Amino acid sequence: MELGDFLYEIGSTYVINDNKKVSKGVADLLRAAPEKIGHLVPPGYLVEGSPGKGNAATCPWVSFFDPDETRTAQRGMYLVYLLAEDRKTFALSLNQGVTEITETLGAPEARRRLAAEAAAVRDALPSASKKGLSATIDLGHRRGLPRSYEAGNLLAITYEVAALPDEQTLRADLSRMIGLYQDALAVREEVRQTTRDTIVTVLEEPPSQASELLLHFAPKSDDEYEQTLTARKLRKSRSHETLVRQYGEFLLSQQIEVGTEVHPRDMVVIKSAVHWLVEAKFIRRGNATEAVREALGQLATYAFCLYPSDAQPRQLGLFSEPIGDVYTRLLEHHGIASVWRTDSGWTGSPSALAAGLA
Repeated sequence: MELGDFLYEIGSTYVINDNKKVSKGVADLLRAAPEKIGHLVPPGYLVEGSPGKGNAATCPWVSFFDPDETRTAQRGMYLVYLLAEDRKTFALSLNQGVTEITETLGAPEARRRLAAEAAAVRDALPSASKKGLSATIDLGHRRGLPRSYEAGNLLAITYEVAALPDEQTLRADLSRMIGLYQDALAVREEVRQTTRDTIVTVLEEPPSQASELLLHFAPKSDDEYEQTLTARKLRKSRSHETLVRQYGEFLLSQQIEVGTEVHPRDMVVIKSAVHWLVEAKFIRRGNATEAVREALGQLATYAFCLYPSDAQPRQLGLFSEPIGDVYTRLLEHHGIASVWRTDSGWTGSPSALAAGLA
């Protein structure tokens, strides 16, 4: 189905009746978004359309999720088409999950935080990537979720339902916004690490309470891939992803809970109600120095920036080969366990062995 036809049919037929319902046809079309337009986004992205649960949504939506970031519109950052209350406009918005933060902080404070986070990430993005995009959206509703969507908007493109652009333009805009989504995710982590209290939308409950969130073991493909950098292409081996996958499979075989969809972390592990933050490093040419230093820095940064001070995780460095006695003792000195791959399986430092992680 053409993207323009999909959007026009929803915009022109979505009518809430006296029973606060919409027709089955438009509700089914929204729910069929993955089949209708899922081919327009990168492989692995999740697509979801919603006419609301129970009563019809004032502003129905079709969302695109990078699963490394989120699988739900309740938390994290995602891309979404939002139909305004008057059904006259669609906003293609880079937005943020509003449900969990609203439940935690209440609507007024949640909107303030959402707007502050959106502004911080938006300001940190390069000017060229923001050209022609709007920092605000108007969904025409002054209460409820639509107001929160307006607060959570980072950047958007708004279309008139009755005068949608041609198909080529719609697809180009969607592609551009997907690229912006990835840029914004990277920028958000930079903002988080320099202004700790600004980024709040992806914080979940304390790790000891969040076991059920870590059941998604879905490491990235370890096939080779091309990455485009400024004016040149690099072909990379996914050695890092292979390491994460193989160690995760080992842990699962030991009946240990593992999660890999926990961006920007490589992996989280729960064993005996203890939450472990894992940073994986592939050692090149037997030189463990750089890998150990990077693991130390990233584990410290993620523990400080991603976890409450009263719910700090245990820390584990995962390496593709032995790191040597000195570096093993160095990490243990800093309270960091270490695990590495051997010909016969996985071994590690005293604390990793004691915890049953090797």
